[in-house]
Amino acid sequence: MLLTRMRGLIVAVAASLATIAAGLAPTVAQSASSGSSPAPAVTHYTGTPGVARLVPRTKPAVTTPLMTHPRGARQLPNGHFSAAESVPSTPAAAGAAGAAATNTSSPLVNFNGVGSRDSQVTNFEQMFEPPDQGLCEGNGFILEPVNSAYRIFSTAGKSLRGPFNVNDLFNVGAKEFTSDPRCWFDRSTQTWFATILFINDTSAASSLLIAVRHSPSPIGLWTEFSIDTTDPTGNGCPCFGDQPRIGIDQTNLYVTADEFSILGPAFNGAEMWAIDKSDLVNGVASPHFAHFSNLTTNTVAPQPALSQGNPNAEYMLGSLDPNGTGDNRISVWAVTNRNQVGLGGTPTLTSITVKSEKYAIPPFAPQKDATSKLNPDDDRMQQTQFVGGTVWGELTTAVQPAGDSAIRAGGAWFQVKPSLGAAGIAGASIVRQSYIASKGQYALYPAVQPDAAGNAAAVFTLTSKSRFPSAAYALLKAGGSNFGAPVVAAAGTGPYDPMGQRWGDYSFAVPNTGPDAAWLATEYIPPKSSQTTNGSVNWGTRVFKVRLG
Repeated sequence: MLLTRMRGLIVAVAASLATIAAGLAPTVAQSASSGSSPAPAVTHYTGTPGVARLVPRTKPAVTTPLMTHPRGARQLPNGHFSAAESVPSTPAAAGAAGAAATNTSSPLVNFNGVGSRDSQVTNFEQMFEPPDQGLCEGNGFILEPVNSAYRIFSTAGKSLRGPFNVNDLFNVGAKEFTSDPRCWFDRSTQTWFATILFINDTSAASSLLIAVRHSPSPIGLWTEFSIDTTDPTGNGCPCFGDQPRIGIDQTNLYVTADEFSILGPAFNGAEMWAIDKSDLVNGVASPHFAHFSNLTTNTVAPQPALSQGNPNAEYMLGSLDPNGTGDNRISVWAVTNRNQVGLGGTPTLTSITVKSEKYAIPPFAPQKDATSKLNPDDDRMQQTQFVGGTVWGELTTAVQPAGDSAIRAGGAWFQVKPSLGAAGIAGASIVRQSYIASKGQYALYPAVQPDAAGNAAAVFTLTSKSRFPSAAYALLKAGGSNFGAPVVAAAGTGPYDPMGQRWGDYSFAVPNTGPDAAWLATEYIPPKSSQTTNGSVNWGTRVFKVRLG
């Protein structure tokens, strides 16, 4: 029997969300107009200060792990594809223009990442569902954590350490439930950061765990911190912060999450923590943080940016689509007065909504030689990057590719130029936006890594009726309007045909140290040597590096 470590896709009840929303709506203030164009409505949020807890260094208990875990919903009521959605179409010239302007050279490095066999051997022979996949690179090292295991590789693809149980990285025992790992190597401080959600073995309490290693190398002991996310007073609580999303700038580490009941399916809106980066780097026993709750009522949390350079604010992007009928708006957020976190205060958090291209919940994706389909989840914003003065984001969307008679799953991407005023975010404009789509094929869980010049690489799983789930990418030239045609970095070796249809929750993309390039990671079906020993759970990940520019 297939054992699961992950959440079930339980659909929350719309009526309960409406009840929650009545008490959670943030305040909206109209900014003064500038010139003849009215300024966007700016929403201001109120936070509270707090301190995290240093997790004592103890040897994790070697006990029988928690085999299954009843979990609340990840998806809101809009999380299902519907023929009633307003689905975008790509223009006929988009594919040709993108391909002509894009370099499609082969990956510079290309190797198998953490797979289902790693998960099995580090989790008492249990066989878990597909991963949520993090990736970070620095000083010749690659750290790749997934839900149940992690490895450390060299940038040549050689495994240096692992596989290990992912709980070891966060200094917790095997019985505790963890999920949704992400990581980042901060070049300015030569520090590795990793985050994950945590639920204790009695399902009575939850935490956000943060692991930190202040060293050029990820090999060695890390320092772990914990922030209580239980919220015993919320609707359906005790609760947890689902899918913590990581962002960083020169001042703070940022994490956003969606608050759900541990036993589900009640949803209590989105939240954000800003944690003082210097406290984490220096191993302060009680790092300062600021917490913002109730950011949204009927949509999931925005994605904070993984920032390069020294931005004048920490920016976030969010998708909307509250009714599941498709949308053409995105939210743009700014965190200013960021130094207040380290002083025991709260920064300024503001957001606006801007018009964008259309996007909608994607349909399930077929795969070769299988009757089951892969579930691409919903149209939430995926990874967000701040590079060269603009913010980039992407999401999975329903889209009708040019020349195609059917609606497929593809990517929608956005390059946004924000502007600040005295009180926070003042406006934002769309610099470029378009779709990642291919006739007859489905692209799942895109992640985009740009450079300061405007070149970018996108990574995703590519599948179709005639293709096994494969690791693929596409490239965008600076000044171009579209990504080129998908390029397969590693072809899948068979179908994923489990009892369920879940297919991960995100891919990951990070900048290369040194020459202009991007490191990309996504899920696919690897060779049998990376699958569980009986082949019943056969997912894997692929890590590769592609040149930008």
